[in-house]
Amino acid sequence: GQGKHPAVIIWPDIAGVRNSFLMMGRRLAAENYAVLVVNPYYRDVPAPQFADFEAFRNDGGFQKVGPWRAKMDANGVQETARAVVGWLDQQDAVDTSAGIGNQGYCMSGPYTIWTAAAAPERVKAGASFHGGGLVQEGEPTSPHNMFDESQAQFLIAIAKNDDAQAPTAKDELREAAMTAGRPAEIEVYQGDHGWTVPDSPVYAEAEAERAWARLLALYKTAL
Repeated sequence: GQGKHPAVIIWPDIAGVRNSFLMMGRRLAAENYAVLVVNPYYRDVPAPQFADFEAFRNDGGFQKVGPWRAKMDANGVQETARAVVGWLDQQDAVDTSAGIGNQGYCMSGPYTIWTAAAAPERVKAGASFHGGGLVQEGEPTSPHNMFDESQAQFLIAIAKNDDAQAPTAKDELREAAMTAGRPAEIEVYQGDHGWTVPDSPVYAEAEAERAWARLLALYKTAL
């Protein structure tokens, strides 16, 4: 639509920018947000790198993305985030008086907290869906150690199989957010790792829709 809207950054999962994430972006834009789906591998290759998740799995995706992905550590993500925020704030469609939201999936779950910490005066919401590596023991740049560098509110939607593998992570995240004074809704969903992504083999529509509703509630409150 016309006019100015709060900006939202969508970080895709390991298979990168593709139709299922563009569809999510359009769906969010229909709720009156100015949405940018970021190619996490922009330093190496243009998007799309894979047609869909199936192509990623059948085409040696993990091996291919390894070197690209390595550049998106905490420093790489924060450098990218600051550049993206700066670019968004120059766009006519963006309401710069509103906060910016950002959301990430699987690999990019950590990006959401790093992004909020990279531009705290602008990024006011972060949502991680089945994010991997939110609690990295002994790492100063572990996302859970960086809540206090942000001024955002958070939604952390955890997959049930990730929770089964790391049952203390949710408690550590809650404690870290509370200590940092950051509002955070942290919940284990009845879906496996990848359940919110439409082209994922474990997509679970009912729980994906519930997570989407919580995302919209976060943005309504925080932005």
